[in-house]
Amino acid sequence: MSDIRQARNALVNRILEGPGKTSPSERRAAFNNSGLAEPVGTLVDKVARHACSVAGEDIDAAKVSGLSEDQVFEIVVCAAIGQATRQYDAALAALESATGKE
Repeated sequence: MSDIRQARNALVNRILEGPGKTSPSERRAAFNNSGLAEPVGTLVDKVARHACSVAGEDIDAAKVSGLSEDQVFEIVVCAAIGQATRQYDAALAALESATGKE
């Protein structure tokens, strides 16, 4: 396994399974962009699909729903890295398909 893949796997493992203020299941849901109650689900979807449209009101709504600032941060990081991981995996698959190489 290449160093970059090892580093990526270590990062994903750390954000999903490492210690945090948010439960591993909530972090996994944010990473996968699925299964989160509103308004957190909307925030996660915005981070994953339209990050430039995330506004202070989205963060405030998540905090009003009961999340602390640290929990919101963790959820947003998981959502962003989850989306980046999906895009990276899709790009690698397209490259492998086009070149016939892994």
